[in-house]
Amino acid sequence: MRTSTTHVLSLLLYFLLIYQMVSLTNNKNGLNGSVHDDCNMIWRIGAIIDPISRLGKEQKVAMEMAVHDFNGQNSKCSELVFNFAYYSHGSSSPAASIATYLVNKKQVHAILGPLTQQEAVLFSEFDESYKGIPIISLSPTATYSPQLVLRQEPPSLVQMSDDVKSQMQCIAALIGHFKWRKVIALYEISNSFSNMDSGLITHLSDSLKVVDSSVEYHLAFPPLFSVSNSRLFIQKELEKLKTKNVKVFVVIQSSLDFGLVLFEVATEMGMMGKDYVWIISDNMASFLDSVEPSVLLNMQGVIGFKSNVNDKSESFRQFNAKFRRMYRSEYPEEEEGSPSPSFYALKAYDATWAIAKAMKNLTKVKSSSSELVKTILLSDFEGLSGKVSFKNGVIFQKPNFKIINVFGKSYREVSFWSPEFGFFNDLVEYNGVKLKIGNGLGGDLESILWPGGKQTVPKGWAIGGLEKTLKIGVPAKGAFNQFVTVDFNQERNETIIGGFSVHVFEAVVRQLPYYLPYVLVPFYGTYDEMVVGVSNKNLDAAVGDTEIMADRYEYAEFSQPYIDSGLVMIVTERPILKKPHFIVIKAFKLKLWILLAVMSMSTGVVIWLNEYVNNNPDFSGSFPQLIGSMLWFSVTVLSFSQRELIKSNLSRLVLTTWLCVVVVVTACFTAVLSSIMTVPRLEPSILDVDYLIRTNAAVGCNGNSFIVRYLVNSLHLKPENIKKISSISDYPKAFEKGEISAAFFVAPHAKVFLSKYCKGYTKSGPVFKLGGFGFVFPKGSPLAVDISEAVLKVSQSGEINQLEEQMLISSNCSSSSAKEQDPGLGPELFSGPLLISGVICGIVLLISIARLVRRHWLNLSSTLANYANVVYIWASLVFTQCYTILGLRFFKDSSTVIDQRSNNQQNGEITEVF
Repeated sequence: MRTSTTHVLSLLLYFLLIYQMVSLTNNKNGLNGSVHDDCNMIWRIGAIIDPISRLGKEQKVAMEMAVHDFNGQNSKCSELVFNFAYYSHGSSSPAASIATYLVNKKQVHAILGPLTQQEAVLFSEFDESYKGIPIISLSPTATYSPQLVLRQEPPSLVQMSDDVKSQMQCIAALIGHFKWRKVIALYEISNSFSNMDSGLITHLSDSLKVVDSSVEYHLAFPPLFSVSNSRLFIQKELEKLKTKNVKVFVVIQSSLDFGLVLFEVATEMGMMGKDYVWIISDNMASFLDSVEPSVLLNMQGVIGFKSNVNDKSESFRQFNAKFRRMYRSEYPEEEEGSPSPSFYALKAYDATWAIAKAMKNLTKVKSSSSELVKTILLSDFEGLSGKVSFKNGVIFQKPNFKIINVFGKSYREVSFWSPEFGFFNDLVEYNGVKLKIGNGLGGDLESILWPGGKQTVPKGWAIGGLEKTLKIGVPAKGAFNQFVTVDFNQERNETIIGGFSVHVFEAVVRQLPYYLPYVLVPFYGTYDEMVVGVSNKNLDAAVGDTEIMADRYEYAEFSQPYIDSGLVMIVTERPILKKPHFIVIKAFKLKLWILLAVMSMSTGVVIWLNEYVNNNPDFSGSFPQLIGSMLWFSVTVLSFSQRELIKSNLSRLVLTTWLCVVVVVTACFTAVLSSIMTVPRLEPSILDVDYLIRTNAAVGCNGNSFIVRYLVNSLHLKPENIKKISSISDYPKAFEKGEISAAFFVAPHAKVFLSKYCKGYTKSGPVFKLGGFGFVFPKGSPLAVDISEAVLKVSQSGEINQLEEQMLISSNCSSSSAKEQDPGLGPELFSGPLLISGVICGIVLLISIARLVRRHWLNLSSTLANYANVVYIWASLVFTQCYTILGLRFFKDSSTVIDQRSNNQQNGEITEVF
């Protein structure tokens, strides 16, 4: 029954084509001879499809449905006819030649198919009359250049598919969400004539830069049916990719058939297991509904995205039911699969309707091909794939993708993504505005089942390309075993490695979001040789007290420093030479001496004044005698040797407070002076590096580190004056024997040395800033970024500080400072007693002054009155004198002005007479 129906349809289509050719020969008017009167119009559309691929089959069925629906809804005056031309996916012959055939032989008015921009240009250059024929491109990978359409005589290309830039942005959003730094891009060549495939890599690279990622390697596969043994070819190519470090594979372009073979081979090769990531794009994910469920077992854990459509609308449900019937009828051999229409079938249906609507509007107008293009570009209707309208020749639709995860024999939706909203759970429309539902924090992805059946996010890389244990070197000949210790246990017959740096690395690894297998191996060489070993891939990484240096960056990369560093000079200490002259004065600082002298004199003055006010005969005499008595009293009162008898209670209060202060100060003075005279004071034996250079002195340092090179190149020390020392215990011996005058350490090593040998050694001179201690990784290693982030987490948690206190500064011994503090005491220690004494003195002083003023008020008032009269008389005399001088000058100036005016008036009269 189905076969007979197919034959009937074929015969009808054949007679329609015959009728069309007859009408062409009888009438030459209108658009390519299609309009012979106001009715009985036949519009021909040429469709280029791939009859073998699932994409081509769905597009063909969708186009036939569109033609059938259009002809059924419109009058018999105009009829829409399809002329199909077939091509092979990836064929070397461009689709432009097929389009030329359709125009010449089939006399089509418009072309619908997967033509790229380059093919459209080539088609327009075949003949001048071709430039106006509209070309509606359904290519899922076509990019678009508006400049090509805006030219005065453009190839009339109308882009019906979305720009691949949005698809590459969606891939980049997934990469950035999971923080993968490098990816490998795979794609199947769709068109050997066009350079569109290589443009995909450019778009992907540009999108990945935004999320701090990049394309490590890209591989192009020929079309599946162009290779005799496609499975063997794919297997050989995947073998190359398997050995690479990067494990994130992005299939940016693939036909359904190629993708299924690719994942089947990848599963057989073990490339769908733990730590692998596979991402597929829309051109494959959109067809997963049409494959057998058992096929998806080879794609477990794959994530991808497909265009989101409104599959709940009534128009889509009707189309879906009708599409299933027609697809089963036309391709009964694929009945086992679920023939649900893909997004590309909906696009083909809407594109056909856009052409049909434009042709209908031109039915009663004798129009050219250019008019048909303009009418198509004015389309504005709601299609199955979304709103159909064009802007600058491109479909104007905001892309919206479903993020899917293959699980079991199907897939599940884990999120949505759009360039406008990023990842979101759903969109709702409120007052005509689309609102995003989601937390907006980048966490709008549900849990994903990754390849290997794990829910932990894969790290996306593996050293050496295969899952293996990392071989990490540690310095075995370091001078400070507090950082790295290498011991061999004979009982267990194994090497035990520990130390501060190793413990820090273990803490950092625990912060990684994935499991990192590694083994520590001793490296018996210099630090520079260990860095070169990482560069040569003899070691996968290096852990230890390795200094981050600029010249080492030429060979390897470093993590974030886990401890700060700098070059420090350690020297012996020597006693400070004491000057016997005025050593007593050093017990107190100058400020305290001045304050004590002022307080002593103030106390004496206040006591004398108070006794004078109280008519004490011992505090009387002439003015010079009073001044001398006050000064002498200030001195004698300290030793209770004053001759004057104190009678006032206020004076006794002031004196008692001051004597308490004197007792405290005297006790402290005795203690400090004893300390100065008995306890030795130390200072560095060498103050700076310049002294070493001038005296040609020998210095010591770790011979396996960079310090030797730094002393020669940066500090300009002579190589023969540098002694290489291999152990921390050898430094004190070298100092005692006089073999070295100074030793140079990095700051963490100097801290350990002074913690162990705190007596007799100290830091001296400036600290030369360095990069700090870091972990070493090969160039371009993605592990360096993850370790650096983990180092920051461990540092912020305070765990490194705890390890440093436990393992590096465990000794309670503290070294003396390079610069000795001034042993003298300052006024700060006596601020309390001095303040109390000062306040009491001030109160007693105010009381004494008040009594003195009251006693002599009459004499004082008369004296002030006499002084006021004298001042008044002098002021009057001065004012009178000034007035006299200024008045004479004023009269002289006035007479001069009058004389000048009279002279001017006489001159004016004489001028009038003449």
